Amino acid sequence: MTALSPGAAALPPGCLVSFYGDDYTGASAVMEVLGFAGVPTVLFLGLPTPEQIARFPHVRAIGIAGVARSQSPAWMEAHLPEVFARLATLKAPISHYKVCSTFDSAPHVGSIGKAVELAEPLLGGAWHPLVIGAPAIGRYQAFGNLFAMVGDVGYRLDRHPVMSRHPVTPMEEADVRLHLARQTDIPVGLVDFVALKNGAGDARLARERAAGARILAIDVLDEATLAQAGRLIWEHRGERLFAVGSQGLEYALVAYWREVGLLAPPGDCRPAGVRDRIAAVSGSCSPITARQIAFARDRGFEGIRLDATRAVEQVAWSGELERAASLALRALGEGRDPLVFTAAGPDDPAVAALHQAIEASGVPAVEVNARIGEGLGAVLDRLVRAGGLKRVVIAGGDTSGHAAMMLGIYAVTALAPLAPGAPLCRAHTEGAHDELEIAFKGGQMGAPDFFCAARTGGGTNH
Repeated sequence: MTALSPGAAALPPGCLVSFYGDDYTGASAVMEVLGFAGVPTVLFLGLPTPEQIARFPHVRAIGIAGVARSQSPAWMEAHLPEVFARLATLKAPISHYKVCSTFDSAPHVGSIGKAVELAEPLLGGAWHPLVIGAPAIGRYQAFGNLFAMVGDVGYRLDRHPVMSRHPVTPMEEADVRLHLARQTDIPVGLVDFVALKNGAGDARLARERAAGARILAIDVLDEATLAQAGRLIWEHRGERLFAVGSQGLEYALVAYWREVGLLAPPGDCRPAGVRDRIAAVSGSCSPITARQIAFARDRGFEGIRLDATRAVEQVAWSGELERAASLALRALGEGRDPLVFTAAGPDDPAVAALHQAIEASGVPAVEVNARIGEGLGAVLDRLVRAGGLKRVVIAGGDTSGHAAMMLGIYAVTALAPLAPGAPLCRAHTEGAHDELEIAFKGGQMGAPDFFCAARTGGGTNH
């Protein structure tokens, strides 16, 4: 792993970037970008105490993982101001509200606009860069429209085979400005890639700000525009700057810092090594995760389906969790890696069955989804304790937050790369699981062999 360059004295001392991730998988992706670039980073899985922060005196970036992506604006009003106030105490020149790289959000759930409105008074800044594009993970933005790759095929987001059909926040608009305008009245402008390529980025930024825009979406198409985005953010940050975006924001900063010699070139990241046994849980409905589950089952993982419809009633749900945990423990005892999952892709009948069960029960969907995530976490906690496991995987952005809480983890640090956006992490706890290695995998992340790569400690990047 690289380190800050000897020439990095020009970088401010202390915390360079503070961030809040609106789901756990996304937050760990920010930690991955910074940590493996040589910027020591810690990610707290909840609001940290001053004493917990003090345990990591060497870090240059501090993050807080949350679950805002799956929450209502009312929940955000109740919970996010305290988070943003804690980030403000870190006095980082850049504070970042990390959103999914596919920008999935809506006025009623995971509202990025509402988050910006709540953060602005506490984290300040004369303008707010919005950077979603990140070539390293197949995300590109042109003239404000977001594109995402599936394998080697790129899709405009409103035609994306996954995100256009997302069960909670289907993306019907690819222009991030129009999508965000449905969530906030804060004016949104654009610095397009033509201006960046022509050396007119600064002028375009000034023009858009003069016209009243406070949120400025910045196109990213390639490494050159990525570095230019980083330059605009860093050189126009003022005393402090509140930014919004995917881990593309950190990729941009790193690219610029390297370009001007503030950060050493990347070094080699060593794999973590093989574990004899691991366990995984998944609440993801993504077809990418479905392919990964099928790949793992074909190679010896014990697939155990969890009937999520039972989560609408607590007693039935407790029995279902006990059934799944018993099967998973038996698999461990027989030398197989258990993989407990709720669905195999968006077309799995289990997805529609869950929606019908929630509607019939009258229990709020957000409550049921939290119960599912917590249940998967409880199963995983039992497997770790009873099986003496040292490495686990949680798949699903919304699932990861609730499940991780059940493991008693208060912070993680990057350990080794598995796939872009889904690193293997070292867990920090107050007790039993302090040596645990854990990976949080978003639905869109990872090659088909992801779960197998997690077992061997080093995956592919295709």
